[in-house]
Amino acid sequence: MSVVVPAIAAGSSLACIRSLGRKGVSVIAAGESADSPAFDSKYVADRVRTPAPAEDVSGYRDALLSLAERPDVETIVPLREPECYVLSKFRASFAEHIATPWPDFETMGFARDRNELFRRARDVDVSAPETRLLSEWDDWSRDTVVKSRYTVLVRDNRTMYPGVEFVSGEPDIDELTREMGHDPIVQECIPDGDEFGFFALCDHGEPVVTFQHRRIRSYTYSGGASVFRESVSNPKLHEQGMRLLSALDWHGPAMVEFRRDPRDGEFKLLEVNPRFWGSLQLAVHAGVDFPYRYYQLAQGVTEPDSGYETGVGSHVLRGELVYLISLLRDDYDHVERPSVPGATATVLGSLFAEPNFDYLSVDDPKPFARDVANTVGGVAHPVSAPVKRAVSAVIGR
Repeated sequence: MSVVVPAIAAGSSLACIRSLGRKGVSVIAAGESADSPAFDSKYVADRVRTPAPAEDVSGYRDALLSLAERPDVETIVPLREPECYVLSKFRASFAEHIATPWPDFETMGFARDRNELFRRARDVDVSAPETRLLSEWDDWSRDTVVKSRYTVLVRDNRTMYPGVEFVSGEPDIDELTREMGHDPIVQECIPDGDEFGFFALCDHGEPVVTFQHRRIRSYTYSGGASVFRESVSNPKLHEQGMRLLSALDWHGPAMVEFRRDPRDGEFKLLEVNPRFWGSLQLAVHAGVDFPYRYYQLAQGVTEPDSGYETGVGSHVLRGELVYLISLLRDDYDHVERPSVPGATATVLGSLFAEPNFDYLSVDDPKPFARDVANTVGGVAHPVSAPVKRAVSAVIGR
């Protein structure tokens, strides 16, 4: 049997492909970009090009349905919000052909609609920042953050990701609403604290396997996707994460993001990602093979959670470089800039102490080479073409 894995730039794609391939599961990589590192993995059995959901969400749905109709396909792995939208909205159509270990559209709506998510969190006593719609917020005396109400917007057969803005003082509400394209949410800013992820694969609200990590560095010193994190285990974090997912009767994979509030030590909910997450490889390094457990769940098989090793770290090498560049280039009012020499020494020390990587793999080196070529192409466009040609010659594409 085969599993369809979206071939996207995020590390979760490559983590799924390698995990399933090493277990002998045939992998079909499906994506819109020929430059995706996932396409270059030796564990890919078949490569399929699809429309880009940002440009043609209906075409993307049809491409996934066409793959689902293949007799060898067992299931599809959700890795980003457009997949979650398409797979949940048309779950009944997919269920005619493949296993569907992901939430229905109503449940998925709680993750897509942050206003509803935080309302549900309050109902089940999960700690969260104060959150209201922009049209309802009236206290501009404290620092706030304005976010899209929705994790992904679907309009005119396109998907899009509205942004996030930190606000000090009362903003131009009409302008913010126009910029977002809808009535966004406003949240109180949680003071700079550690960010944690609680990860679970659930079977209708019951945990099949769980994992936790602490974010140590991100692409910028202000935050964003993580580039170095380590596995941790905290009973309170587990209790808060599962309380929310159980209340939603969650089915399939989910990441519940928290920030620990230094004012009271509480874990405050940030969001729920209804899919596998970018740092998935760390869980695999620590002993939790989420992709294969997902494949087993699709077959109706659940095994006991045997735990994982704490204190394990994993890096995105490209991301570590971007983080250091951020210290030199970016300026954020709401976050104090770390010392460049100190941060550089810390990065180098962690690379030696924890030599685990999301892309770099001795037994599957071509995706890392492709990722390097893509990075060079993005930073130095004049030399990108010859670099990409050289890499393509080396990896045989």
